[in-house]
Amino acid sequence: MNTRNRTSNSRQYDLILLGATGYTGRFTAQHITASLPTDLKWAIAGRSRTKLAIIAEDLKKQNGDRIQPEIEVCELVGKELDTLAKKTQLIITTIGPYVKFGTPVVEACANNGTHYVDCSGEIPWHLDIIKAYHDRARASGAIMIPQCGFDSVPADLIAYSLATYIRRTFKSGTLEVIVAMDSKSAPSGGSLNTLFTGPEHHTPAQVAAAYEPFALSSTQPPPASVSTPMSWRKWLLGTRWDRDLRELTSCFQSTLDTALVQRSWGLFENGKLYGENFGYSEWAVAGSSVGGAFGYLNLRLVMWMMSQAPVRWLMKRFAFQPSEGPDAEATKHDYAHFRAIGLADNPGSDRAVATFKLDGSLYYFTGLAIAEAAMVILRGGDNEARRCGGGILTPATLGEEFIERLTKQTDLKIEITVGRL
Repeated sequence: MNTRNRTSNSRQYDLILLGATGYTGRFTAQHITASLPTDLKWAIAGRSRTKLAIIAEDLKKQNGDRIQPEIEVCELVGKELDTLAKKTQLIITTIGPYVKFGTPVVEACANNGTHYVDCSGEIPWHLDIIKAYHDRARASGAIMIPQCGFDSVPADLIAYSLATYIRRTFKSGTLEVIVAMDSKSAPSGGSLNTLFTGPEHHTPAQVAAAYEPFALSSTQPPPASVSTPMSWRKWLLGTRWDRDLRELTSCFQSTLDTALVQRSWGLFENGKLYGENFGYSEWAVAGSSVGGAFGYLNLRLVMWMMSQAPVRWLMKRFAFQPSEGPDAEATKHDYAHFRAIGLADNPGSDRAVATFKLDGSLYYFTGLAIAEAAMVILRGGDNEARRCGGGILTPATLGEEFIERLTKQTDLKIEITVGRL
């Protein structure tokens, strides 16, 4: 199905933003106002007209020369969301936890051929919507891209860039992408709320199934590429050493990013672009093997604590509440720097290197990324998402144009590079 501009003349809006009154939603609205085309027909939507009117007034002060957003009052229930989805070409939603509030929005978009972008990072829920709505979205022509914020745009674009470069330069598939991440950021109330409530909606068995290798992928790799033996360092200390990336230690971000990258692997020519033996691993930078081991033990301790209901209850009381988050001063020096090595699946084991450098608020980046992804879907050229014809897709399927839009931004400093090592 042709997914380009198929409803541009018949729908009231190009884009509706659900969740503009939330922490990340406000950043999204600010970026749309500052940077997206001035002829964009858009609206902000939610349950409280009063709160939305305050946001709209702030946006008018930010840029009074552009078309101001309309206000749509909508409860997150089937009939009202169905009506909302029919009014627009695309919905962005920043309302989480998505396991509580996201599914009705996904359903309305899939049913009505309305494109969709979110900033989720909830892998069990992601698997749920793939099973329930991928085929329906593909039939309606809806391009739907969950997990299109800091979770997990940098990782997905790094893996895509390296796989594409290795295929073009070495005429080979990619054996492995190894990512080293160094970052500084404080979580928002919405992120913490998602972390606290996630265990209430999926059983341990469902969570384990969602994190199985290639669980999100529509295509399964050969058994040999999934069952790679675990090194003693990783098994015992949670660490790894690479000659270019040096000492590395386990990180929580890896669980989110790996699942999405593996879905991208299957969407590109059923794994042919990346290669049938493709693997992905993500780590945090460690100063030494001892420091890496302590970092791993700390990660395991935190994960165990978060699995305990009393701990989650206490943290809910004292952490940021939903719609709250660090102020501008606190995020001024936030950053996330990724450096990745791609190993070619050839006799010479050729290597390529990629970097993704982000300086500034990671939450502003999320708002920026989902807005720019929406523009690629609405007005972009040919890409893998269009070739797929719709469905539950990934940021990487938006291709080079998405990368270019990110690196041209002036709101944040974003650099993405790839080349021969």
